[in-house]
Amino acid sequence: MKNKTVSQRTIKTFAMLLGPIFFIGFSNFVQSEERQETPEKKPNVIYIIVDDMGIGDIEPYGQEKIRTPNLMNLAKNGITFTQHYAGNTVCAPSRAALVTGMHSGHNQIRGNYELGDFTDEKEYGQMPLLPGTTTLGTVMKDAGYNTALIGKWGLGGPNSYGVPTKHGFDYFFGYLDQKQAHNHYPTHLWKNEEKFPLENEWLHPHQSLPDDVDPHDPKSYQIYIREDYAQNRITNEALKYIEQQKQAPFFLYLAYAGPHAALQAPEAEIDNYTFEETPYGVDSRYLPQRRPRAARAAMITNIDSAIGKITTLLATLGLENDTLIIFTSDNGPSFEGGADLDFFDSNAQFRGYKRDLYEGGIRMPTIAKWPGKIKAGTQTSHISAFWDVLPTFAELSGSGAKLQTDGISFLPTLTGIGPQKQHDHLYWEFHRPNAEHTQAVRFTVDNDPNWKAIRFYFKDKTTPPRIELYHLGADVSEKNNIAHLHPDVVKKALQLFEISRSRSEFDAWNFDF
Repeated sequence: MKNKTVSQRTIKTFAMLLGPIFFIGFSNFVQSEERQETPEKKPNVIYIIVDDMGIGDIEPYGQEKIRTPNLMNLAKNGITFTQHYAGNTVCAPSRAALVTGMHSGHNQIRGNYELGDFTDEKEYGQMPLLPGTTTLGTVMKDAGYNTALIGKWGLGGPNSYGVPTKHGFDYFFGYLDQKQAHNHYPTHLWKNEEKFPLENEWLHPHQSLPDDVDPHDPKSYQIYIREDYAQNRITNEALKYIEQQKQAPFFLYLAYAGPHAALQAPEAEIDNYTFEETPYGVDSRYLPQRRPRAARAAMITNIDSAIGKITTLLATLGLENDTLIIFTSDNGPSFEGGADLDFFDSNAQFRGYKRDLYEGGIRMPTIAKWPGKIKAGTQTSHISAFWDVLPTFAELSGSGAKLQTDGISFLPTLTGIGPQKQHDHLYWEFHRPNAEHTQAVRFTVDNDPNWKAIRFYFKDKTTPPRIELYHLGADVSEKNNIAHLHPDVVKKALQLFEISRSRSEFDAWNFDF
């Protein structure tokens, strides 16, 4: 197969045209392993990713207030990961790691670089992937799959060279610009590269209740209610796609925008939850919500119901045993929009949330089901991350592409066949505009893979970075910084911080700017 990795000449050409904002470091990438032989019949693959869901938000990981029976069923009939990590702690770089198989030290996209604004007129999206980038779409398409992305993209806006149909996906339906996904009742979605109108009047996703209204009165919220729920549109499109592709192997990347704020769901579904509530809307950042706890729970249950519809359809079509389903989230939970994460214990025993590189910001609920191939009701502590998905799917599909990736296939963990190779370390970096940057590394010392270090850079750029060190085996909640007790382990972490990244030509994604 032809390897579509971007050449150095391509990078230089686009750098000249677009300015010094894109970079891919190739020299340190790990070459993928030789592929195992695959069965003659290729399995379908459905990869489901949700937005801002914590590891404690669903029943398979201990949730007691939000009903997720279909995810519970997925876990009972599949494998549950206890140590699977997101690509980053915010949307765009996390999805970039997933799609390209590169962690944030090597990736083109290392932060949420927003273009335009929240209006329909300035829907410009995020920094786009470069042309020719190897993606999940290109790998699966080259392996003979029909490929689709249905849901949220965030790696290239309208009319850019980053749209999904230019990166290996035969079909796209959903949000191109992740800012548009702050409103779950938008005026439109996108079908391939054309607008697909919804039956909603435009609503700015960031506004507060007027000062002269009662925040407890349901009538105060009527102006924010719309009817055409984008997440239901995404589900229906996914069901239609599966039906259409039932005769051929397909890869469906299904990316829900919930439960990311604003907290919105159909009113009838919100009514299914009764909690004591504190209205959100006075001096709010996102849309007002009279019942924020019930709304967030309803958003999660809505996604769970969609998964139930998908698994039922697969069984009806006789595709259940021929389909691998993986479910996960893009980063940890967020308090935005009035979410009460403490009430739901959304990050379980882990410290941190979205925008943190503590475990609560990056350790993800992850479940896989493939009847007859994955042993039902099992659990794995295999340490893996989003950048492992691309080599996993390449091996699964029988792709002959010579990948450049930071990942290691976890197919042996799924199937129980063959030895599972391990990472000696996992690396993340997170960049905030005009604020402190962070790095994190989980690594092995003397055959112990439970060490984790985080380095914090300060905004003033004169204060030396702060190092924190944790042993996750003894302190999974990262409560006790033991850096002062283990100088040799800290020294190794510092070395890994340096060798795990290539310099980005976008200055905001380096540590000396």
